[in-house]
Amino acid sequence: MPKEARPRPKLEGVASAERVLTVLTAFQRGDDALELSELARRTSLVKSTIMRLCISLEKFDLIERLDDGRYRLGVEAARIGSVYQQSFALEERVVPVLERLAAESLETASFYIRRGNQRLCLFRADSPSPLRMNVRPGDMRPMDRSAIAQVLSAFGDRAGGQAAPAELPIYTAGITDPHVASLAMPVFGAGRRLIGALALSGPVSRLTAEQAGTFAPRLREAAERLSAELGAQL
Repeated sequence: MPKEARPRPKLEGVASAERVLTVLTAFQRGDDALELSELARRTSLVKSTIMRLCISLEKFDLIERLDDGRYRLGVEAARIGSVYQQSFALEERVVPVLERLAAESLETASFYIRRGNQRLCLFRADSPSPLRMNVRPGDMRPMDRSAIAQVLSAFGDRAGGQAAPAELPIYTAGITDPHVASLAMPVFGAGRRLIGALALSGPVSRLTAEQAGTFAPRLREAAERLSAELGAQL
């Protein structure tokens, strides 16, 4: 049954932000660089206002002013676009893997990424068992010594000289929660850049070290295949 959409809060936007976004979204597919007069025509803003807004946009590399006075989108606009595109590609590839792992193991399968000193649950496929972790996509957990956090820390900080774990997947029990055990593998993209951690989690009474050992080859295979699909050279 589809979830009902939540009503949007009855708040008004910020006029200055709307003017900035009016300039930014004036650029269209096929544009190279635009004259100030063309931006004024497309936005219906006066030229002096556009110039002030572009100064702010330049500070964030969203717009670049060329030597001839024309404006074009900056490198940060390209980065945001790539993040948007990758988020859809990532979900399309990761979620089916999680669903298969959950169905085969009967445990919860999840995909985590690092956000500063925390880890974010990005995608999740629940165990069919009523006894399972109560973590939802979007929830943040600490970067502790749990299997998932260890994977994100070790492979995300390789430039810092931290040694990679000798044995994968990593298994831990009772770290973040005394009742929860996890088994985790890294997932890489192009250039062996860490994308996130693929994990199985369940109650320690069920996901024992012995049981984790039976799941380890399947989790390893799934992570390696997913990495290859995301551009990693394995």
